[in-house]
Amino acid sequence: MVSQFVSTHDVRLLGDLGFNFPEGTHAIGRLDQKSEGLLLLTTNKKITKLLFQGPIPHKRTYLVQVKNAMAAETATKLAGGIEISAKTGAHFITTPCEVEIVTKPPNLFEMGKPLHENVITTWLTITLTEGKFHQVRKMVAAVNHKCIRLIRVAIEDIQLSDMQPGEVREISEKDFFNKLRLTDNAYI
Repeated sequence: MVSQFVSTHDVRLLGDLGFNFPEGTHAIGRLDQKSEGLLLLTTNKKITKLLFQGPIPHKRTYLVQVKNAMAAETATKLAGGIEISAKTGAHFITTPCEVEIVTKPPNLFEMGKPLHENVITTWLTITLTEGKFHQVRKMVAAVNHKCIRLIRVAIEDIQLSDMQPGEVREISEKDFFNKLRLTDNAYI
């Protein structure tokens, strides 16, 4: 689904979830159509600016499946910062981030057509504080791996946990700000 409520294209939208969202609800950050996972929604327009353009960088963690076996040295190279291209075509070095090779999580919701059993893949967690256009996909491509699956599993301390696709979970405003590590002064 597309992480918005209105579109000129014939696509599934947030309003199709069957949840009674309050007036003025919008997504904080977006997931592209090929990505899945945690999407935060709020009616507070300051949140997006505080999280993604504020003075304190905020972490986003992704579970990433890439084609072929990835060496530990390659993961270390990704973590140290890697050259990728921006939407404008200019090149830049990504900010150092956390990259860890992990085992496939149990009970992971399967998406689309399963891969052939002989296809070798590697699962990673990548935690970063910047989010350029398709950054994670471009990072793994820069080290000669293809991103097969990209799942946002956390934004700061708000975790996807055991939520299923299309599930909506409400949390209190106080928990929301605490888990995002935003101070009370930041949103007044």
